[in-house]
Amino acid sequence: MIKSMTGFGRQEVTEGNRKFTVEIKSVNHRYLDVNIKMPKKLNFFESSIRSLLKEYMERGKVDLFISYEDYSEKNGALKYNEDIAGQYLAYLNEMAEHFKLENDIRVSTLSRYPEVFTMEEQTIDEKELWSVLEKAIRGACEQFVASRIKEGEHLRADLCDKLDGMLTYVDFIEERSPILLKEYKERLEEKVKELLGDKQIDDARIATEVTIFADKVCVDEETVRLKSHIKSTKETLMAGGSVGRKLDFIAQEMNREANTILSKANDLEISDIGINLKTDIEKVREQIQNIE
Repeated sequence: MIKSMTGFGRQEVTEGNRKFTVEIKSVNHRYLDVNIKMPKKLNFFESSIRSLLKEYMERGKVDLFISYEDYSEKNGALKYNEDIAGQYLAYLNEMAEHFKLENDIRVSTLSRYPEVFTMEEQTIDEKELWSVLEKAIRGACEQFVASRIKEGEHLRADLCDKLDGMLTYVDFIEERSPILLKEYKERLEEKVKELLGDKQIDDARIATEVTIFADKVCVDEETVRLKSHIKSTKETLMAGGSVGRKLDFIAQEMNREANTILSKANDLEISDIGINLKTDIEKVREQIQNIE
C-alpha cells in the first residue's frame, strides 16, 4: 500500500484517575522530523516515544501533542519540617530575650514561615504511567497511519491516471516521428526540383540528407526509456511500501528524457505534445513529494 506523508490521528485513554490525550499530524518532509509537545513531568519518556513513533512512520514532519490530567487526590503530600520550625522558634526566643520583648509566637504564626510546611508530589510509578501513555500513542498512531493510507490510495489512483495520459503522449510522438521524416524528404525533393528544374535528381544525395536529418531528430531511445520509466513507476506504485524516494528518482529521469525530446523536436506538433508531457511529469513529481 502507498502512504501519504499527510496524516492525522487522535486518541484519548482514561484509566483510573489518569487521562491522556494524544494528537499526531504531519506534512511532507524529506526525512522523519518529530516535534513533541508534552508536560515537563513526562520528559523522561521522550526517548521511548520517539522509538515508538518509528514503528509507524519513516518520513514526514510530524507534530505530536500530549496532554495529561491526573484526577487523583493524592497528587501531593503535605510535609512538616520539624527541624526548620525548631530553628525559627529558637531564634525567635533568642530575639525576645535579647531585646527584652514579649514572645507572642503562636503555632499559627510559626506555620506561615517559609519551608515549615511544604507540598511534595508523590513519586510517579513510571511503568504504570507509561503503560497508559503507550496505549494512547499507539491508538493515535493507528488512526494516523489509516489516514495516510487512505490519502495514499487517492494519490496512487491520480498518479496512475497521469501516467496513462503520459503514455498517450509518448505513443503520439512515436507515431509522428516516421511521418516527420517522410514529410522532410518530400519537402527536400520539391526544393531540389525547383532549383534543378528538369535536371536529374541525385537520389543518393537526398537519402544522405534525410539520414542526417533523422539522426538529429530521432527520439526512439528517449521514448523507449520513457515508456520503461512509466511502467516502472506504475509497478512501484502497485507494489507499495515506502517508495517515495525511489519514485522521485524515476521522475527525475523521465523529466530528463522529456527535455531531450523537446530539444530535438523540429516539428510543432511534437513540440506541443512534448510540452504537455513535461507538464504532466512535473505534476507527477509534485504528487510524489507527498508519498512516504
